[in-house]
Formats: sequence, structure tokens, C-alpha cells
Amino acid sequence: MEIQGLPGRLLAELGPAIASGEIPEGAVLRGEDLEERFGVSRTVVREAVRILEGMRLVASRRRVGITVQPRSLWDVFDPMVIRWRLAGADRSAQLRSLGSLRVAVEPAAAALAAVHASDDERRELSSLAVELTVSARAADLSTFLRHDIAYHALILRASGNEMFAHLGDTVGAVLTGRTEYHLMPHQPESYAIRLHREVAEAIWAGEAGRAEQAMRTIVTGALEELNQQLD
Repeated sequence: MEIQGLPGRLLAELGPAIASGEIPEGAVLRGEDLEERFGVSRTVVREAVRILEGMRLVASRRRVGITVQPRSLWDVFDPMVIRWRLAGADRSAQLRSLGSLRVAVEPAAAALAAVHASDDERRELSSLAVELTVSARAADLSTFLRHDIAYHALILRASGNEMFAHLGDTVGAVLTGRTEYHLMPHQPESYAIRLHREVAEAIWAGEAGRAEQAMRTIVTGALEELNQQLD
């Protein structure tokens, strides 16, 4: 979700500051101070605060102000929260946490997709596997990223589990973060592309065990590579 206009500009300042700890938990912000500091109207402040409240980064109470909430209460699955944390000192911990989430979820989602995916979803996944191969050979990382996000989101959705499907944007955020912060090889590894094709082939054939194992190899390999880069 990309917030446009003045509320978006205010969020671009406040969100990263809160996520990084620059504005610490328990800090109390005053609406009138934000209006003056950023030169925006009360309406703009209220809209930005409403969005931050939806992420549970802040709580707004009359006669108290806007209080930064403890991290334990944040919606850590929100793609904007993920993006802000990746932009700060918390990047390594955030990437490792998201990598571990993928290891726990995506192999199971691939196995379920082999059983529950529709014919259209199986065809779309096979097409995306081809697109990944083409963009990887061309070392076109921006196109590769777009197809990779779509590929993994489709598997989560095709699993038939609505909670897995809801994690599509979360996985997309970590894939984007790895590319934006130069934690991807200049050209995606051929073995990883081969594994993506194998997952698609296994799902097409309805082979749940094979799909699960190939996806597990993908996500555990990605986490191992990430840990090596971050050490």
C-alpha cells in the first residue's frame, strides 16, 4: 500500500523514525507539534495517525496525545512496517525473521497448492516459472523481482489457505528488500531457477511431496545465503 499526497509524506517521515527507534516506544507526540514541524494541516496529521494506528505503531487518545506503542503490539506483517524496518538498523534481524517465516510456511503452501490449485492457477504458475527463467538469464533483476513476487504470492493463494494467502504481500516485501539492499546475486543462480521450475511442475502434476521438498530447498537456501551475507 502506497500512501499518496501529504499524508504519505508525513508517514514517510514518522514511520521509519518509529520503526528504527529514533522515536522510542512510549514517546508522546502532539498533533499540533506535528502540524507545525511538517507544515501540514490537522486533517493531514489525523489521516497519517489513523494509518499508523491501523499498523498499531501508535495509539491516539484525547488529552494524552499520540503514543508510540511497544514493538510487541505492532502489525509486523504489514508491508509498510516491514519496509520501514528494513530501512533502519533493524534490517538484519527483520530479514532473518522473514526468512524463517518463509521456511515455516512456503513448503506447506506448495504442498497444498499441488492439491488445491485450479487449472488456471497451475497454468499461470508454469508461465511465471518460464518468465523467471528468461529474466534470470538476462540478468534483469527488476523484471525477475516482479515475476518472483507474483510466483510466490500465487503459490500462497493457490494453497487454498486464506491465512497463507494473506502473507503474499509480506513475502513480496522481503523479496523486494533483498533486491533493494543488494542482497541478491547480480544474476539469479541457475539452480534456484531450476528449483522454481520444479515446484511449478510438481504443482502442475499434483505431486504434493515433491512440491514441498523443492520449495523447502528454495527457502532454506535463501535463508542460508542471507545469513552468510549478513554475518
